[in-house]
Amino acid sequence: MSNTLKNNIEAIESGYEYLLAYAAQGRERDDGTEARSMLQSMRDAAAGIASELANDDDDFSEVVVEDARKSGAAIRLVIGQDRISSEIVDNLNASIHLRALLTDLFLLSETIG
Repeated sequence: MSNTLKNNIEAIESGYEYLLAYAAQGRERDDGTEARSMLQSMRDAAAGIASELANDDDDFSEVVVEDARKSGAAIRLVIGQDRISSEIVDNLNASIHLRALLTDLFLLSETIG
């Protein structure tokens, strides 16, 4: 596994952990938080994962690429909002697309090392 892929996986995983805590805070907006920059890092990481695995010939890479693209779309939707509330982040966290990507990445990390 390349260092770039490892870094992108770490960005998704640590971003998700941050967002879980953010969602629990009951915020109406993201003033003074790192939420937006964390989401931007996750967006970039999802795009990087999709790009790096897009030309792999195995079936699982295709799954990861699709889940990364879908997650990226959901993350971009949230970033595009004027305010990022805990509620919208909670809904993003619950998104089947983001959860699927996380599970994909856990599995990928364990199988590739």
